[in-house]
Amino acid sequence: MSTARALRQSWIIVQRDLTHWKREPWAPLFGIAFTIMLVLVFGYLFGGSIALPGGGDYLPYLLPGMFALAMMFGLEGTMSAIANDSKKGVTNRFRSLPISSVAVPLGRAGADMVNTAVELAVLVVGGLLIGWRADGTWAQTLLAVALLLWLRFAFLWLGIFLGLVLRGEGGVMAVQILVWPIGFLSSVFVSPEDMPGWLGFLAEWNPVSATAAACRELFGNPSGLTDGVLADHAVLVAALWPLAIAAVFVPLSARAYRSLSV
Repeated sequence: MSTARALRQSWIIVQRDLTHWKREPWAPLFGIAFTIMLVLVFGYLFGGSIALPGGGDYLPYLLPGMFALAMMFGLEGTMSAIANDSKKGVTNRFRSLPISSVAVPLGRAGADMVNTAVELAVLVVGGLLIGWRADGTWAQTLLAVALLLWLRFAFLWLGIFLGLVLRGEGGVMAVQILVWPIGFLSSVFVSPEDMPGWLGFLAEWNPVSATAAACRELFGNPSGLTDGVLADHAVLVAALWPLAIAAVFVPLSARAYRSLSV
C-alpha cells in the first residue's frame, strides 16, 4: 500500500478523533485546567520558599517545566483512548477494513498532536497572564515549542503501545499511577542539584528534565543548573531523548496493532 494512501487513511482517523473531542470536550479541558492548577499551586503556594542554584525567580523556572510535564501527561489520555477503542471493538472494526496497519495509530497520534498544540497554546497564554515571559529570540522560542511538541509526539507512541498491549482497566490504572512519580522525578519543580546525589542523577536523566532544561535555556529563563550535561547540552539531549523513545515505540506500536487478533 502506498504511503500517500496510508496518510489519507490516517487523516480520516484524525478527523474521527477530533469529532469525538468536539462532541465531548471535557477530557482535554480538564487536562488543561489541571495543569494550570499545578502552576498556581507550586508557583504561588510553594514558590516563595524555593531558591534556585545560580539564582533567578522561581516562576520563570517553573513554567517551562510545567509545559514539559504537560507533554508527558498526554500519555495517559492517548493510552486510555486506545485501550477503550480496543475493548469496545472499534479497533477490530478498523482492522477488518482494507486500510494500512499504521493508519489507525498514526491517525490517533495526529489527532492528539492537534489537541496538544491547542493545549500548549492555552498554557503559554496562561503563563503570560501571570507574569511569565520568554526572553529569547523568536527563533529560540519556536525551537523550544518544537522540542515540547517533539517530546509529546514520542510519548504519544508510548501511550499508543501501552494502550494496545494493556487493554484491561487494571493495566491502564497502573500506568496512570506510575506516570506521576516519573513526571515528578524530574527538574520540573526543583533543580536536580538540590536533590540527594542518586536522586538528582535520576532526575537529570529524565526526558522531561531534558526538555524542561532546553526550554528554559531557549526561553531565557533561569535554568536552576550550574554544571552537568543539561547545563551544557540541554538542547541536544532534548532532541535525542524523544528520538530514542519514538524509534523504539513506533515499530512496537505497529507490531502490536497487527497482532491484536493473534
